Amino acid sequence: MIKGLAYGLALVIWAGGASGAGACTVDPANTTAYPGSVTVDSDTRGAIAQAWFDAPVTRYRHFVLGRTHEPETLHVNAIGNQGLCGHALTLDADHVFEDVAPRLADLDGDGTNEVIVARSHHRLGAQLAVYRWTGTDLTLAATTPYIGRSNRWLAIIGAADLDDDGAMEIAYIDRPHLARTLRIWRYEDGGLTEIAAANGLTNHRIGEGYISSGIRDCGEGPEFLTADTGWSRLISTRLSDGALIARDLGPWSQGALSQALDCL
Repeated sequence: MIKGLAYGLALVIWAGGASGAGACTVDPANTTAYPGSVTVDSDTRGAIAQAWFDAPVTRYRHFVLGRTHEPETLHVNAIGNQGLCGHALTLDADHVFEDVAPRLADLDGDGTNEVIVARSHHRLGAQLAVYRWTGTDLTLAATTPYIGRSNRWLAIIGAADLDDDGAMEIAYIDRPHLARTLRIWRYEDGGLTEIAAANGLTNHRIGEGYISSGIRDCGEGPEFLTADTGWSRLISTRLSDGALIARDLGPWSQGALSQALDCL
């Protein structure tokens, strides 16, 4: 069963070492994670086992997540030359991570988790970004286009192989307060290609510090759970033969979403 990502603080292990290529660059014990922003791969402890945000800055004043700052640094614990190793990536002055938490998923099937985030440009707004671990560093692997205007955001739902073809898809709601459009992008050959979109869905309200959506598989394949635009109905959407098929699951509530993600 695939569920919505659950975020919680966790014990972070760090192996110290000398500076240089492949060495640990940060001791996680000396960072202060955004509350709830630590994502842990508890199943595989893969090459990226943990990821979280840190280093608040105030240069991007959107406030969509109910805070007056956004993180500029992404931390990971990854298997490097010294065992489980802390590493940090800090964005340039044009960008921030405008997201609740990083997401971990092995998008290319090589046994190493990629890190999926929403990041925003001060003039061009948000885009989805995928970072990969090279064994010594985090590198930007792929991005979607920027939305195109400052203070325009996207809220990530998650990643799964939606059509059982071996390629992973990533879903998000494009401008959950304005356009309210579900977009599906396939990650393949190191790039992202949009394969489907559907209007009339949302997963975030302005000022909330969480995203109200997730992915489940209750035995019939992965499906996305979101709200309708009026926040009155819980909607399931699945990819079938290249088309997005929506189904009404009943009245919307956070409790109903949680139960549905548990296939109850």
